[in-house]
Amino acid sequence: MKISTTYKAIFAAVTLSLALLSCSKNSDYQPIDISGLSIIHASPTTEKLNVYVDNNLATLNEFSFGSKVDYLNAYSGSRKFDVTKSGSNTSLKTQQLTLEPQFGYSLFVIDKLENIQFLLVKDDLTKPAEGKARIRFVNLSPDGGTFNLAINGQPTDLFTNKAFKEYSTFETIDAADKVTFNIKNSTTSAIETTLADIKIENGKIYTIYAKGLKSTADQTKFGVAIFTHK
Repeated sequence: MKISTTYKAIFAAVTLSLALLSCSKNSDYQPIDISGLSIIHASPTTEKLNVYVDNNLATLNEFSFGSKVDYLNAYSGSRKFDVTKSGSNTSLKTQQLTLEPQFGYSLFVIDKLENIQFLLVKDDLTKPAEGKARIRFVNLSPDGGTFNLAINGQPTDLFTNKAFKEYSTFETIDAADKVTFNIKNSTTSAIETTLADIKIENGKIYTIYAKGLKSTADQTKFGVAIFTHK
């Protein structure tokens, strides 16, 4: 798989360490398989959360709704993931998930607190062509229904019929200084929410996700967010 320069940087420090170790006197040394892991708080709760990988804390103290941890180096293979409330040692969800070597992953913490769960999605980080970017859509609104993602002014929706926890592949779009994305009801085509005047940069890779609850009016209310894979 052709990977972007950004993604290659995920493994640069590890590769250097492995090269140094391979020259050591330990002839039994075996290379360590590494994956890239990004973590996104998409659970519509006002609680701050902690995410652990094999009992090691992987998130910041202020990991709140909408927060994202950029790619971390994680050992490949079957890993144990836990999520807790900040300041608590009680796991709200424990799950074994598998990371393949030299791939990047987005780990979304999703659903209401009482039903909290993980959604692990492999990231295709193939570098876009010149003048292009790549984008994916994920529906993470538990009560939002089924959505399309459209670029304002385009005759055809970019992605269609994505129910809760469903996600698209990455598709190529033109880089531009201002792009407006519309989240549309898949049945009626009505615009549910909009992400306006977003700069889409040449060579970058993005995920847009529907988030929050239609049934609330606080900071967990229904909306849309975008992040860059880095």
